[in-house]
Amino acid sequence: MVRGNLTGGKARGGIAAICGVAFLLFGYDQGVLGAVIGLDSFRKEFNDPNPTLEGIIAAIYDIGCFLGALLAFVTADYFGRKGSVMWGTWIMVVGTILQTSATESVQMILSRVVTGIGNGMNTVNVPIWQSESFKSHNRGAMLIIQSALIALGHPLSTFMGLASRQAEPSSFGWRWPIAFQGVFMLLILLGLPFLPESPRWLVHKGRVEEATDVFARLGGRDVNDPVTIQERDEIVQSVEEEKKLGEATWGEVFTEGPNRNISRVLLGAGPYMMNQWSGINSLAYFLPITFERNLGMSTELSLILAGVLGIQYFFISWLPYFFIEKVGRRKMLMGSAAACSFCMVMIAIMRKVDTVPARWVFVAFTFIFFDVFSLGILPVSWMYASEIMPLRTRNKGVALGVGSHWLSNFVVVFVTPDAIADLEHWLYVIWAVLNASFVPITWLWYPETARRSLEDMDEVFRHERFGLTKTRSPGTRTKEGGDGIIRRDPEADLYQVEPKGSPHS
Repeated sequence: MVRGNLTGGKARGGIAAICGVAFLLFGYDQGVLGAVIGLDSFRKEFNDPNPTLEGIIAAIYDIGCFLGALLAFVTADYFGRKGSVMWGTWIMVVGTILQTSATESVQMILSRVVTGIGNGMNTVNVPIWQSESFKSHNRGAMLIIQSALIALGHPLSTFMGLASRQAEPSSFGWRWPIAFQGVFMLLILLGLPFLPESPRWLVHKGRVEEATDVFARLGGRDVNDPVTIQERDEIVQSVEEEKKLGEATWGEVFTEGPNRNISRVLLGAGPYMMNQWSGINSLAYFLPITFERNLGMSTELSLILAGVLGIQYFFISWLPYFFIEKVGRRKMLMGSAAACSFCMVMIAIMRKVDTVPARWVFVAFTFIFFDVFSLGILPVSWMYASEIMPLRTRNKGVALGVGSHWLSNFVVVFVTPDAIADLEHWLYVIWAVLNASFVPITWLWYPETARRSLEDMDEVFRHERFGLTKTRSPGTRTKEGGDGIIRRDPEADLYQVEPKGSPHS
């Protein structure tokens, strides 16, 4: 039987809590280097690294994440979702120990690759484990919570760097914030044994009895309860259908065909790349040193401002929960991109003017940039690919999207330190132009996915050949359809409309 003894709301809450800690760790790990790289003790330890070396130390982490994301598609099938999270976390433990004990740049670079591999595995497996353990109508809320917790990780790492700065000039000042992420890893490793494996993975492996036990535990019901049996049978049917379809080849993924596979891959990767090429991580990874080097602020004030910005970013990132389905993905993406472009224009102007008042306006528009980014580009970038990919090519299509995200992240973070020093205000002009370009790109080519099922999107792509989209408004599906009843389609794992008076009504 499945290990663990939590049932009902405690089991679901436990999974949500552990997944939440993993997302928090993701955000913390992204921000922690920026919190310590400007400290005197760090710079002394690594012989005052130049901007190019700073970029390598920071960006190599994303290469590790990219490799980990690829590795995750192997481990998830072999070890299971929960088992893969455990292995990913242990790899992060090793990477964190190596980072904390680093005395040379080479060790720091290699240890950040190791940490990135573990984190890359978790960024793939944690959402899969979570989504396969919760009802479909809970998943949108879970995505918003995920984004918010990632956002919270940044200020936590910043304030940790601020607090440990009091230990300067001791190397404890930069080692402790890096070591502190081990607390999150410990919580994950302690909580995993008490939680169940993904029932869908268990069914896929032929362990139907164990999957039935998990459904009963998650629902707080008996294994013979009709609802438990129905949930199990739906997954069994879905897995059998998927096995009949088989896994698409890479050649099929890159072929257009009647399902427009390559078009969907390119459109799915687009929002991931918009996320990175908006310039968000050009600021987020190096926010304290951006304030320090661009605006001449002290290290302490730079860390305080970066931390306060991160807290505001965390709270604002919850707002899409209330309107993302009503407004739709397109409007949120275009509105967010346009606002981000305007903020970058103002940041560039203030950087060029470079007076004391202009520096504070620079800070203000940096705050606003993070806010408007979190209201559109952030949530849409993580959901769009999975909403447009056909079932047969979904795993590989989404994998390509995640890969484009990490590779773009690497490029952006790698060039930022040199760009801050050499391009000055022109760096922000580049981000402004790129953000502005996202608006017509979205308007012309991106169909609306809000309140549409996978089957609805299949029809959209069958009838709209490559070119201008005509699907610009949200669909009409809700959890309770006005003229019908929404029931779950086990093959698509979504809710579908059945007319009132049907045999199931």
